[in-house]
Amino acid sequence: MASDTASDSGSDTGSDTASAAADAARAAAPGAGGNVRIDSWIWSVRLAKTRSAGATACRGGHVKVNGERVKAAYNVRVGDEVRVRQAGGHERVVIVKRLIRKRVGAPVAVECYVDNSPPPPPRAAVAPVAIRDRGAGRPTKRDRRDMDRLRATFGAGPVPPAEQHRDGRDKG
Repeated sequence: MASDTASDSGSDTGSDTASAAADAARAAAPGAGGNVRIDSWIWSVRLAKTRSAGATACRGGHVKVNGERVKAAYNVRVGDEVRVRQAGGHERVVIVKRLIRKRVGAPVAVECYVDNSPPPPPRAAVAPVAIRDRGAGRPTKRDRRDMDRLRATFGAGPVPPAEQHRDGRDKG
């Protein structure tokens, strides 16, 4: 009797939490022979913030399954390789381990795929932000060109055409 009271007191052990997570994953799984749309699956395993964001990514060609661009209604299967291009150009490469239809917690979602994503680029490779003093006003044409050249140097934007005077001097 005393052991029943101790377990009901609200102290969860690690195994209780793990079994609850496994139960949540089983409840989120489709029925026998059920299909899961790709936009719903990337939302449920937390590769997209919303299901509509997953559908938008599919429409924009940012989602590939086994190397082919797919529509949002494509039915994903266990063993498929899914590539999702995310903000900032970072690409996630995952292999489907389990199909789930409903969004679950992050620890359970990680168990539904194998992550083969390349590591993100180092922080030093990211282009520095052009910082302007607060209250400096709108940048002049010369300031804007300098910022464009800085971005082009670090690969963050198109290289502006070189403008020169008739005598060969740079205009900037």
